[in-house]
Amino acid sequence: MPSPYRSAVITGASSGIGAAFADVLSPSTDLLLVGRDPDRLAAVAARHTHPERRVDTLIADLATDEGRAAVVERADASAVDLLVNNAGVGAFGAVLDHDPEAERQVGEVNVMAPLILTRALLPGMIARAGEAGRRAGCILVSSQAAFTPVPYFATYAASKAFILLWGEALAEELRGEPVDVLTLCPGATRSNFGRQAGFPVPSLPGAAHPRDVAGQALRALGRESVLVSGRVSQLAFLPMTLPRRITTMGLGKVMGLVSRRAVRRR
Repeated sequence: MPSPYRSAVITGASSGIGAAFADVLSPSTDLLLVGRDPDRLAAVAARHTHPERRVDTLIADLATDEGRAAVVERADASAVDLLVNNAGVGAFGAVLDHDPEAERQVGEVNVMAPLILTRALLPGMIARAGEAGRRAGCILVSSQAAFTPVPYFATYAASKAFILLWGEALAEELRGEPVDVLTLCPGATRSNFGRQAGFPVPSLPGAAHPRDVAGQALRALGRESVLVSGRVSQLAFLPMTLPRRITTMGLGKVMGLVSRRAVRRR
């Protein structure tokens, strides 16, 4: 079955869930892989390059305005119709034990980068999808840590809570547009994240395979607005996710009516 997406941009694509998205996307989807590690990014690109598929890489630091602007420029040039905001950083330990610059980078990469990239790219994605009679897609990678405060992982969890709330609201705002928005909330996943974050154990027992997480997300895109990955986790988080969905839909109708009235009065 051909992919509904012609061109995808994946941030944090050099390993983990980001690389897994490249693995599970259809070979008919062109790729723009964004990351900071040139060697790993090149290795991911090499796995997926073939004569009928365009695979490009971009070395960019999403903690900077320059890095984010470079992604927007390249993604627009490739007529992207699937945006995967996967890049994320975090540091285990007490907030006051962390370097202030490291704390700032968590906010820049986990919050500002997806906000800026999504806001910059969505208008073009929606316009192109409408003209072609297709649908675009946007995946925002949050975390199961987004549902509760997490001491000693405070800034990371809070940044992912922002993505969860923002993604849920964005999906509701864009309900009538030819674009699907999914907020993905993985749990423990086999990746380099734990080691980079400074966890005392690199991988928790029962951690999911990144390809399973990415595959679940692509199947849910267009069907759900929030996905807690893993069947056991889905059941465990259902008492939190279902009421949120009902509340968000209700708020969307009320606030949408208020917004349309405010626009008409201008």
